Amino acid sequence: VQLVESGGGLVQAGGSLRLSCAATGPLGGPNAMGWYRQAPGKERELVARILRSGSTRYADSIKGRFTISRDNAKNMVALQMNSLKPEDTAVYYCNAGGPSLFVAGAYWGQGTQVTVSS
Repeated sequence: VQLVESGGGLVQAGGSLRLSCAATGPLGGPNAMGWYRQAPGKERELVARILRSGSTRYADSIKGRFTISRDNAKNMVALQMNSLKPEDTAVYYCNAGGPSLFVAGAYWGQGTQVTVSS
């Protein structure tokens, strides 16, 4: 399974960006897909995850601003990011695999940079 990300870039505070990730290869079962991020000098952290059923989990820091969605037929996941803040600046990684909303799956994308200027 390979994860190919798109989107990201530079945006001013208050702006919006959309990240997309396509999984090539079989992702059977309830396999969760989602996004994590890692800022310089910090550990990688969960942003949002979504199951095939549509159940979701969001980090508290982005609730109400980010929305995760999924196209099961295409094995794609997207992250709509609104009202972006400078503290959202990080490398965002697509993740897939595993049945849980609480544990990262085995597959990772290469990462895409999101930079929010103040």
